[in-house]
Amino acid sequence: MNNYINKIINTLLNNFKDGTINKEEVISKIKEIYFEDIGFAKIDHHRGLRRGFPEVIYGAGKTPEQILGIAKKILNYSNILLITRTTAEVYNLLKKEIKNIKFNLESNIIYTLPHVPDIKLSKGITVICAGTSDISVAEEAALTAYLMGNRVERIYDVGVAGIHRLISFKDELSKSNVIVAVAGMEGALPGVVSSMVDCPVIGVPTSAGYGASFGGISAMLTMLNSCSPGILVVNIDNGFGAGYSAGIINKLTRQKRPD
Repeated sequence: MNNYINKIINTLLNNFKDGTINKEEVISKIKEIYFEDIGFAKIDHHRGLRRGFPEVIYGAGKTPEQILGIAKKILNYSNILLITRTTAEVYNLLKKEIKNIKFNLESNIIYTLPHVPDIKLSKGITVICAGTSDISVAEEAALTAYLMGNRVERIYDVGVAGIHRLISFKDELSKSNVIVAVAGMEGALPGVVSSMVDCPVIGVPTSAGYGASFGGISAMLTMLNSCSPGILVVNIDNGFGAGYSAGIINKLTRQKRPD
């Protein structure tokens, strides 16, 4: 992501050097990279330089036209587009004007396909979930981590009600640099996983469950009170936040790993 914006800046400087654009135009474009005000949104193009990943569009509560307007501006300075909590209606509008976009129905995410082949993506992230009802949140985490340059392993429907299913994947889990564990109901999965591995585990409580689960509060409290150390917990149904954190952890882990 940094390389993409750096390329834009280098192009601006080269164009100024050869006289294609003037000084005022260069300053205007650099200001625009800092953030761009389009009235109903102020788009943080600079985030790619600060964080290594562009601004993400949270789709809920925005009109399809607003999302299209923001998306087109983001793609002026990024080859990555990620829209969470969105709909097929929005996708049908965007695909008319934006090439190379996909809609993942399970997670309700619209995204652009990476320019890097999957074989060159970084290994190390595993996303697991307790039940099929948790897959939508797990997919939000997996796709976010994927767009951050990671080849994500998925292990679904391995909740503690049938713990032998989870144990059968012990070897795969042990190869991870970070694991995202998604669970509703009582939310016990992250604690069990953490007791099996030596890497950080990010717990994602989901709102799946019966009345006394209180929309995911029960699962969240279980994860926060886990006896097993090394668990980080994000908000209820926040697959995006977990996937983003996993992407950062995996990047730092790979950078510090000795040759």
